This record gives sequence, C-alpha cells and structure tokens, in this order.
Amino acid sequence: MTQWIDICAADDVEMEDLIEVTHDGQSYAIYRSPEDAFYATAAHCTHEYVSLADGLVMDHIIECPMHNGRFDYRTGEAKGAPVCVNLKTYPVQRQGDRILLGLGD
Repeated sequence: MTQWIDICAADDVEMEDLIEVTHDGQSYAIYRSPEDAFYATAAHCTHEYVSLADGLVMDHIIECPMHNGRFDYRTGEAKGAPVCVNLKTYPVQRQGDRILLGLGD
C-alpha cells in the first residue's frame, strides 16, 4: 500500500527546476514541469551517485552536473551517456499548495 508523505510546498519548486528533499534518511528529487505537473525521482545520478540538485532541467530532462548524463524525470529513463541505468521514480500528488510523495509498494 502506498504511504503518502507531505514532502514540500508547491511553491518550493520553480517551474522547470527541482529541489532535493530528504525523508527518513532517503533523498528524493522533486521536479516541476513546464506544464506545472510534479514528478519525483531518486536524488542521485545512477552513474557516479552525484546529487542531481545542481543539474540542468529542461524539456523534461535532468542533466547530471558531473558528467552530463541525462534522464527523463517523468519516467526515469536514462537518455544519454554515460548513464545507462534508469532513475527510480515515485508517484506524486498535489493537494492544494502541498506536494505529497508516494512511498511503499
């Protein structure tokens, strides 16, 4: 069963950007798309375990700040070398001005 965690305010995340949040020792990246939708992935690149928080976000892509590996943050799909392992994604809900992260299952 999915457990929903209140993770941040919607206004904490700029359009076409991300923030890194931590819950129970686990880090997550929360994204806001150009369409004003919210997404969540693991917060670290699967290539060198670098935080994605300083990466470039554009057109549904997060680019790792270290080696420029790219992922589609909507699906977690690895899109460019040197990354070849997808990012884990998590369900997200918006309730009013709050963003909820789905954990479990």
